[in-house]
Amino acid sequence: MNSLTIGSKAPDFTLTNSDKQAITLSEHFGKPIVLLFFPLAFTSVCTAELCSVRDNITFYNQTNATVLGISVDSPFTLAKFKEEQKLNFQLLSDFNKEVSGAYGSLYENFVLGLKGVSKRSAFVINTEGTIVYAEVLENAGDQPNFNAIQDALRAL
Repeated sequence: MNSLTIGSKAPDFTLTNSDKQAITLSEHFGKPIVLLFFPLAFTSVCTAELCSVRDNITFYNQTNATVLGISVDSPFTLAKFKEEQKLNFQLLSDFNKEVSGAYGSLYENFVLGLKGVSKRSAFVINTEGTIVYAEVLENAGDQPNFNAIQDALRAL
């Protein structure tokens, strides 16, 4: 597992979103990007986290930031989750676990014997594709520090 730090180049990737479209990270360079890895759709902490972003989307829009939520759930599961929670940003499926691994955001062992689930993590990437904020949480019950994420976006 790679350990990405501030100043690292963000690993590029292409993942399928909940609308079954291919989304490539580098196509969003030129704007700030917030990557939010989350363990599993429909779980209480993940729902609270992503609904918090939904409810504060005005801030992210004002900073011209693209918000991308990423989990190992299938695109079909993410589509249902996005619809039910009325999420107003893209959800990407890392079903093959490659991107979560590249970002050092993958639990080898999760609850209930599940293996290879995304760790709750947050990365802010500047317009050039460089990581300016990185937070990988070991405890899936914790939330990212949204104040720090917003401060990182304000500083860009």
